Amino acid sequence: MLDQIRIDELRNAPVSPFQHIIDGEKRDSSDGDVLNVISPLNGEVLTTMARGTVEDANAGIAAARRAFDDGRWSDLAPSARKKILMKWAALIEEQALEIAVLGVRNNGTEINMAIKAEPMSAANTIRYYAEAIDKIYGEVASTDPSVLALVHREPVGVVGAIVPWNFPLMIGSWKFAPALAAGNTVVLKPAETASLTLVRLAELALEAGMPPGVFNVVTGKGSVVGEAIGLSMDVDVMVFTGSGFIGRKLLEYSARSNLKRCYLELGGKSPNIVFADVPDLDEAVKVSANGIFRNSGQVCIAGSRLLVERCIHDEFVEKLAAFVETLNPGDPLNIKSTAGAVNSMSQLQQNLGFVEEARDLGRGIRTGGTRILEETGGYFMAPTVITGVHPRDRLATDEVFGPVLAVIPFDTEEEAVEIANGTDFGLSSAVWTSNLSRAHRMIRAIQAGVVHVNTYGGADTTVPLGGVKQSGNGHDKSLHALDKYLELKTAWIKL
Repeated sequence: MLDQIRIDELRNAPVSPFQHIIDGEKRDSSDGDVLNVISPLNGEVLTTMARGTVEDANAGIAAARRAFDDGRWSDLAPSARKKILMKWAALIEEQALEIAVLGVRNNGTEINMAIKAEPMSAANTIRYYAEAIDKIYGEVASTDPSVLALVHREPVGVVGAIVPWNFPLMIGSWKFAPALAAGNTVVLKPAETASLTLVRLAELALEAGMPPGVFNVVTGKGSVVGEAIGLSMDVDVMVFTGSGFIGRKLLEYSARSNLKRCYLELGGKSPNIVFADVPDLDEAVKVSANGIFRNSGQVCIAGSRLLVERCIHDEFVEKLAAFVETLNPGDPLNIKSTAGAVNSMSQLQQNLGFVEEARDLGRGIRTGGTRILEETGGYFMAPTVITGVHPRDRLATDEVFGPVLAVIPFDTEEEAVEIANGTDFGLSSAVWTSNLSRAHRMIRAIQAGVVHVNTYGGADTTVPLGGVKQSGNGHDKSLHALDKYLELKTAWIKL
């Protein structure tokens, strides 16, 4: 149970300037420059952080390269790495509330979600891969008995990770936890608007006994630090969650440098499909609303397109609007708030621009569509439901990344599939039906990395998350994530 009194104490705590963590040390930027950290709760400066230069990025990469090449981490027995990672997870859990509140002040996620989805999720992910890594074995191939053929699994080397602002710890840990567990070293670039908690985690890693240089965090602009990591000849694997625009740049950087492998999660425009035989209409309404409006819609897998069979469309929309109007977006450090702030003013303006475009096209703004709580100085937006959306509207094809739901009616299963697959994305989806045969048909037909049936957004670390089409490649979560960070080496031994 969250303690509102303790949260209120932490919300007013002063926040010291943040520095890079490079080679086990806190460092200012090479030119001494800083970035102001603006809190989305009130639009005011929360603190400053180091504004990384190319030199800083290269220092972080060099530290990671040295730490890998000298074996201080990769040559440790898996059980030894496991011990340090488990201690790290325990330290994160011990300080979970302090970390969560810091994160909320930095990126605006509501505290009820933040505590579970950020520090607790990161701790659990670190623990998951720590527990797994000493259970991953090589192989003995079945071949000519005069030959011993072995397949070794080795760490790849230096991993460059660029993570987004919506869930920096959760998504960050999906990348650095398996990378580190497998014996790689990491240089991580957080988003400019959500860096603080990742720096804090790097400090705790050192406290847990992680050797210097194994986990480095360089803050700053993506156009500087991110580009330097992408172009480096000493980074072996690049992992990224963010926009398709930046994903394409990283592929270019790979081609221009050492052909480093790039694994990209590039967002989605996920369809949430409700058939007339939905098992529980009220439950579908509630879960569908939470599937788009939690964290103010700033969720990669958000069910931002609601496809409803026409014969129940009006009833479903009425119930949905009524439920949405009971939601309580507001101060994300108030435990009664159901959604927090939009991450930045630019993101808020983008969200509102989509609403205005839909209004100009004559679409129905069923509820929401406005900035709220403007008097706080923060970046808050009412949960928004837009009806009568055409499948080719930009609202139905482009990722908004805000609390904006596009509602589209359909008449047949075939039409639902056509609409669902009618975007460049393919990350997540859902189907609500009582017909088991239809559920299996839809799972096969929908072009997405995840298909939920009669639920939305509940998949945990045990299963992979990855997209198809322009939602990216590779997988986070599950044991399959380790494939990105382990190299296969064949040993062919003549007996």
